[in-house]
Amino acid sequence: MTRIAVLGGHGKTGRAVAAALVARGAEPVGLGRADWPDLAAAVAGCDAAYLVAPNLHPDEPGYVATALDALRAAGVPRIGYHSVASPYCPELPHHLGKARAEDLVRRSGFAWTVLQPGAYLQNLDLTGPVRVPYDVHAVFGFADLADVGAAAATVLLEDGHVGATYELASRTATVAELAAEAGVVAEQVEDPGTHPWLSAMFGYYDRHGLPVGTLPLRALLGTGAAGSGG
Repeated sequence: MTRIAVLGGHGKTGRAVAAALVARGAEPVGLGRADWPDLAAAVAGCDAAYLVAPNLHPDEPGYVATALDALRAAGVPRIGYHSVASPYCPELPHHLGKARAEDLVRRSGFAWTVLQPGAYLQNLDLTGPVRVPYDVHAVFGFADLADVGAAAATVLLEDGHVGATYELASRTATVAELAAEAGVVAEQVEDPGTHPWLSAMFGYYDRHGLPVGTLPLRALLGTGAAGSGG
């Protein structure tokens, strides 16, 4: 059975990737921060790895460099890196961290694939009024977590994806449109200011949204992407 290490395997993205791997007959090896000191030993014998950094990590390039060293020491030949749509975005510090990490991955010597998902649909609670600190009419390419997990499984288990970079969106929509479909209202509220990187992100969303095309994900999964509709 193909064994795939999922670094960051206990978060929502890692769990989605693990579920998709199981559905494809592979064995996910979910690894968290507790495994980091002995990461090379933890990933030994794995056929590939999918690397997800913690959300808003203060030094994602350093995190990725450490992971790459451990994977190299363990002889893991193939990796997938979980990036973000529009990684080179000078107004967004955490996107820039992923852009620099992508560069490390591309120069690592591994057989690599980079996935760049848009904002997760699951980040919006559509069970009641939707309040976000940016324009509810801004356009996004939203990614469904299950679709992202399935895409990761596809690129790690099938041939033809080495050296590829894929932007991923399940559908194109605005927050206002999603809220209307759910029968709830959407409104823009004041930025709570909980983290300067988040404030920068909300300001960017307010001005530009985060458009992402849906064709790459549809091509990876076929026409049945779970959140398709835009």
